[in-house]
Amino acid sequence: MNGVLKRGSKGELVQLMQEMLKKSGYTISTDGDFGSGTEKAVFDFQKKNNLKVDGIVGSKTWILMQEQSSKIKKAETSVAINQFLSEQDFIAFADKYNLEIAAIKAVHEVESNGRGFLNGKIKILFEGHVFWKELQKRNINPVPLQKGNEDILYKSYFSPNPYYRLDQYTRLNKALGINAEAAYCAASYGLFQVMGFHYNAMQFATAKDFVDFLSIDEANQLEIFGRFLIANKLLQSLKDHNWARFASGYNGPGYKTNKYDTKLAAAYAKYKKM
Repeated sequence: MNGVLKRGSKGELVQLMQEMLKKSGYTISTDGDFGSGTEKAVFDFQKKNNLKVDGIVGSKTWILMQEQSSKIKKAETSVAINQFLSEQDFIAFADKYNLEIAAIKAVHEVESNGRGFLNGKIKILFEGHVFWKELQKRNINPVPLQKGNEDILYKSYFSPNPYYRLDQYTRLNKALGINAEAAYCAASYGLFQVMGFHYNAMQFATAKDFVDFLSIDEANQLEIFGRFLIANKLLQSLKDHNWARFASGYNGPGYKTNKYDTKLAAAYAKYKKM
């Protein structure tokens, strides 16, 4: 979690917090705007859970919200599942891979702002240049397909990319109409934004199977993060806090453009103090 949330805060983290409160039984809007209604719900949540009642969502309030909202019931199965990660999930993962929780949370924050789901769907980012390459792998010439598909199909990566500001599911669905497996391979998914084309290395038969697994809950997304670290020999870089090496292996040589290593170092320093 980046900083604290309070009245006047806006954005995805506020929306996530509102969604967690709603799952816990509060009738509030999930508009990403921390207004009076949200503040009232936070006051009540803090009072009921013996927290400091100040209407400010810091780390203690945030963690308890995650834990309480994580168990939701699927009406069709009546089986409780944990959609959101709890602090215990981070602890178990850190023990399994001999990592610092602060290092895990740094990647968790920088990759997805701590959100594996957005409006009930897995968080995604569609990459048009990857879609281009995935079509070519399947012996499909992308050039004649470009007209009318400029937002999902381009030959090379570029930044800043205005298409990142569009609805990513609209872009993905458009690509699915051209070639489904190539489309699923061309997006990154969940808390750790692992690309779909890694499906085979992550032990799945198809990219669609991989996406379906990630779409169940954040625990599955954390599991894939672990597999990804092992498969790409990035575990030691994360242990050593070698952010440049980790960033290069995780996001490729373009990491410098977005100062990925600098962001990771700052996030790690923040969580180390908590």
